[in-house]
Amino acid sequence: MKPIVALSSCWCSQRHQQGYEMMQEMAALGFEYVELSHGIKITLVPGILKAVEEGVIKVASCHNFCPLPPGVSHAAPNLYLPSSADARERDQWLRQSKRTVDFAGQVGAKKIVLHLGSVEFFWLNPTRKAEAYYDEHTADDLSADTGYQKMVAKALAKLKGRMPPYWAKTKASLTELLAYSAPKGLQLGFENREKFDELPLDADHPELIAAMAQPGACGYWHDTGHAQIKHDMGLLNHREHLEKNAPNAIGFHLHDVSADGRDHQPIGTGKIDFEMVSQFWRPEHTLVLEFSPRLTPEEVLSSKQRVEELLAKRFG
Repeated sequence: MKPIVALSSCWCSQRHQQGYEMMQEMAALGFEYVELSHGIKITLVPGILKAVEEGVIKVASCHNFCPLPPGVSHAAPNLYLPSSADARERDQWLRQSKRTVDFAGQVGAKKIVLHLGSVEFFWLNPTRKAEAYYDEHTADDLSADTGYQKMVAKALAKLKGRMPPYWAKTKASLTELLAYSAPKGLQLGFENREKFDELPLDADHPELIAAMAQPGACGYWHDTGHAQIKHDMGLLNHREHLEKNAPNAIGFHLHDVSADGRDHQPIGTGKIDFEMVSQFWRPEHTLVLEFSPRLTPEEVLSSKQRVEELLAKRFG
């Protein structure tokens, strides 16, 4: 048994008006499975359902919100936040997340990937200065930049001081969603994020899953690009982060990061050590190739081949 390999619809959903044609395009590249990402317009749904019913391709996972909320036509995974101080926004997050759970059931997906909100600041967000500095120095080794390290430490201290109420709301929101999704046999995947102020903070993934107390119903979802960006920013060590979260992992978003810090790039063309990443794959995992729509079909196919080579080496 090997992990499922899927292609995320974020690569092509914006090009299509018909869901059936979108599913056909991904199947034509040799993929047996797809992830329906957070850019699925409601108009694509009938064709998607038809393609699934006819066996054109299978759906391994969905990325919240999927399909998009009514009236929204662009990818909007953070449209509503489970961490929000506004109860009405949290209610909308729960409503739309339950809608994703129902849709996942319709298309036969077993896993749902979620973003879990952020820490809000009324005025100046202290993390923005460090992020802007990183954006201007993506080619530099920031581990040796003492000024940057002080900037990061100061920003993180302020972030952690403001975090508790937002973190509590995220966990309460997830508890409600799990009560709805777990009886349906679906797993929720909590994705690591690339920005300072997004939740969970990198060290808090194990604590979150333990707090949910439903190990079969939720788990950690590792995004290689996000982890590499955080690695380059000096916020974590990619390998050590994987080692810490591997026991709870249920899936991966696979994409590379270019020398100038752009993610969602072809696998094997950037900074990420995918040989290292593949050491943490298990047979029950879902491996989703999550690419920029700017990539060519040839780049998608070369990435698919690289993952298949690593799978053969890892699992025989």
